[in-house]
Amino acid sequence: MIILAIIAIYISGHGYVITAIQKTILKGYTTTNIDDHPDFKNHVIHAGNPQLWPLHEKYNQIQLTDTLRNELETFQTIGFAIIQDGKLLYEEYWDNYSDESLTNSFSMAKSVTTFLLGKAIEEGYIKSLHQPITDFIPEFQNDSLGKLCTVGDLSAMTSGFDWSEEYYTPFNPTTEAYFGKDIEKMLLKRKFSHQPGGKFKYSSADTQLLAIVLKRATRKNLADYLSEKFWTPMGMEHDALWSISGGIEKSFCCIHSNIRDFARLGQLLLQEGNWNGTQLLDTAFVKQMVTPNYKAFDANEPKKYGYSIWTDENHQPAFYGMMGHLGQRIIIIPEYNTVIVRLGKMKDKRSLGKGHLDTDTYYFVDEVVKMLKK
Repeated sequence: MIILAIIAIYISGHGYVITAIQKTILKGYTTTNIDDHPDFKNHVIHAGNPQLWPLHEKYNQIQLTDTLRNELETFQTIGFAIIQDGKLLYEEYWDNYSDESLTNSFSMAKSVTTFLLGKAIEEGYIKSLHQPITDFIPEFQNDSLGKLCTVGDLSAMTSGFDWSEEYYTPFNPTTEAYFGKDIEKMLLKRKFSHQPGGKFKYSSADTQLLAIVLKRATRKNLADYLSEKFWTPMGMEHDALWSISGGIEKSFCCIHSNIRDFARLGQLLLQEGNWNGTQLLDTAFVKQMVTPNYKAFDANEPKKYGYSIWTDENHQPAFYGMMGHLGQRIIIIPEYNTVIVRLGKMKDKRSLGKGHLDTDTYYFVDEVVKMLKK
C-alpha cells in the first residue's frame, strides 16, 4: 500500500511531497530546518577581503535581561548579536553554533532580493519599480491580470498572483517551491487571480517571480550579482550559499550565512545604503523599502510592509526589519542606531498583543532597549 501510494503521488505530479517527507519528517522535523543546505544544490556567494566588525568598547560586558534570555533559550536560539553605532556590542551562541556557522535565512532572503532589484534599477537593467514584468516574463503576456503587474508589485507583494502560503502541509505550492526540482517551470504554469497593485498579500511566489525578472534582466545568477554588488564590497567574513531549484536561486528563502554577515545587511539599511563612504544602494530606494506601502492596506489595518521589509512605525521605538520562517531576525532600530540579529530553530508563535508583528520581535526590541539604556 505504501509503494502504491508513492507511485500515485508521483503520477499525480506531486513527487516533491516524497522529497519533502524525506528531508523533514524522516529527519525528525515538522517543517524545514536551519541546517538544510546539504539537502540542496547551491550557488556560492563569494566574499572578498573580509572586514571584521570593530568591537564596541563594552563588547560583551553587558548582560541580557532575564526576560530576553528566557525568550531566546525557550525558542532554541542558536545566535544573538547586537550592533550599536556600527560596532559589535554583544554576541552569544548556543548549541555548538558559532560566528562561522552557516544557517538558513529563510524569508530574510526576500529583502536581499529587493536589494538586488534596487541595484538593477540603478544600473539600468530595469527601468523602475513601475516596469511591467512582461518585459522580462513574456509568458504572462496573455494573462489579462499578469500583464498589469509591475516589478514593484512583486517586491511589495501586491501582485495578485494565485498563491497559497503554507509551511506545514505537503500538498501546496509553497512546499512544491521549496522541495520541487524546477521552481521557474512551476511558477510560470500558474496565473494571476487578483488585480495587481491592490492589497498586500504575503506570497513567496512574488519574490521568486522577481528572481526570474532579475536573472533575465541582468543575465547573471543572483548569487553572483549579490557577491559583486554587496557581499564583496561589504567585506563579508565568509562565503555564503544560496540554494537553487532548476538552476535559479530560491529567492524567497535559503541564503545560508552567519550571524555577523547577516548583521551587515541590517547595518546597510540603517546607513541608508552607504558602506564605508560608498553608496552601494540608492538612499531613496532604501527609504522606500523601509517605509510602509500605505496604499496596500485598509485604513484600519496596521501598515506593516514596505518593499520586502516589515515595519512597525507606531511602536516606541519604531523599528523595521527582515524576518524569516523560524524566527530569523535582522531588526533595525534607527533611534538607537542599533541592529539586532537573532538566528534559531523556532519562533515565538504566541499572540500576546504586543503589536502586529511576531511576538518575539517586540521582546528583542524592548529588552535590548532596556539594556542600552543601562
